[in-house]
Amino acid sequence: MIKKQPRCKKILKSFLFTGVQEDLSFIYTARVLFPRVSNRVLIKKSSTVEETFVKTIASAIFMIALWLLLSGIYKPMLVGFGVASVILVLFIVRRMDQVDGDHLTVALNPIKFLAYFIWLLGEIAKSNWAVTKIILSGQAPQRQHFFDIPYSQSTDLGQVIFANSITLTPGTLTVETEQGDFQIHALDYSDEDLEALADMDRRVSAIETGRG
Repeated sequence: MIKKQPRCKKILKSFLFTGVQEDLSFIYTARVLFPRVSNRVLIKKSSTVEETFVKTIASAIFMIALWLLLSGIYKPMLVGFGVASVILVLFIVRRMDQVDGDHLTVALNPIKFLAYFIWLLGEIAKSNWAVTKIILSGQAPQRQHFFDIPYSQSTDLGQVIFANSITLTPGTLTVETEQGDFQIHALDYSDEDLEALADMDRRVSAIETGRG
């Protein structure tokens, strides 16, 4: 008698192995139809399947850990919702990857990125204090201002980090992105803002790989 798998187990397996089974079927079909095909091609495809599987599992572990960390509530029902959300996200991301094949290359130096992150936390703390003094003074800022700041990052990820770093720093907000520069709104503008943002731009560019 064949033992039937529970429905939830079938769904979980389907989500985790979406695309992987298709890649394996490609290898089998290539072996059958093209017996003389180069082994290097098939080995490369096989390694891609393994990398995809490892990335899927690693992503699942990371997202579940993040869910548990941010939630702080470990009741079975909420944990179940978290696991279901992770599976749904993995399924959607995998399907999107099959449609457009668009990938984000993370070309960052991890050590420099960590140093930048620590520096950014200090800048956020200083800006928080400056904004707090403005609020406690009871007076509206007299020098709200829009201005453009150029960026020197060579990757999309670097530009995103710079733009979000500006927004994360209280008192400044990235309003619009243009080719070669960002439009910034400052709560209390001064000439020092341009120097501070230029320094931030240099620091973000420095964490990209391929730079000194």
